[in-house]
Amino acid sequence: MTRTRIFGGVRPTEHLTLADYLGALRRWADEDQHRAEALFCVVDLHALTVDHDPARVRRLSRQAVTLLLAVGLDPRQCTVFVQSHVAEHTRLAYLMECTAGDDEMRRMVQYREKAERERARGGSVRLSLLTSPALMAADVLAYGTDEVAVGEGQAQHLELTRDLAVRFNQRYGQTFVVPRATCPAEVTRVMDLQDPASAMGTSPARRAGVVHLLDEAEAVREKVMGAVTDAGPDVVYDRAARPGVANLLDVLAACDGGDPEKLAAEYDSYGALKKDTAEAVVELLRPVRERHAELVADPGYVDSVLRDGAGRARGMARPRVDAAYRGVGLLPVG
Repeated sequence: MTRTRIFGGVRPTEHLTLADYLGALRRWADEDQHRAEALFCVVDLHALTVDHDPARVRRLSRQAVTLLLAVGLDPRQCTVFVQSHVAEHTRLAYLMECTAGDDEMRRMVQYREKAERERARGGSVRLSLLTSPALMAADVLAYGTDEVAVGEGQAQHLELTRDLAVRFNQRYGQTFVVPRATCPAEVTRVMDLQDPASAMGTSPARRAGVVHLLDEAEAVREKVMGAVTDAGPDVVYDRAARPGVANLLDVLAACDGGDPEKLAAEYDSYGALKKDTAEAVVELLRPVRERHAELVADPGYVDSVLRDGAGRARGMARPRVDAAYRGVGLLPVG
């Protein structure tokens, strides 16, 4: 029986955060790599769609790979690789650009938001930012992906990916699996500790409200203890009326496996809640930081994981991408 194939990716544009871990990485390690044929990729080419520092992209790409391994992804169970190491992504991206329409690309909310930020900073908007959904589609379709776990920000892109797969299949013959979105029932959405109306890590200008996976224990404690709370002295779980307290309770529940509403009844002060949440986060991230340090000390192992992962990924993607090239009418290599 053919196993379900899933694909997940992380961008090396910022340091990975507690939100990344509780929202996706922990599930990838604890569940997805064991239940399916899973590919997990550092999508470094997407980091080039905006103004960037090459050395920083390289450094964060390496760090992201190492953290994927540190959180528990096992190369014997899944495929871990870097996007730019597998040429099939860019080969297929061009065919997706030839399948998509200009109007579809310009409707992408993330494009409009990022383009607005780039213009506000006085920068130019790169063409690759507009066409990046075609690359995202290629990332998924190249592997015959069955499932893609999506959050709020990715739903529109996955819908475009599905549309492009169907359109390509209708024009050129059955080539791609049409992936389906999966929304895990238990996902903790971690909000910024200084602005609980915004998801953690979505504002590059905000640092005090973001807990990074590699933050030292004291930095974690300082950020959690400095989290904004709400008016009123009592600890109540109410996401709409008391978002600051609700965020802390969500994080504490995710760390310890509790229920946020029941946890609220155990506290009579914000200080005690913050202290317990801070310690829970410190303990949750401690093994990740320790394993990361071990992997940094063994760069040869990480290199071998990337080399083997890219080889496996190429083997999975190349036949389908070659078929797509034949389907659109391109001559095969002699």
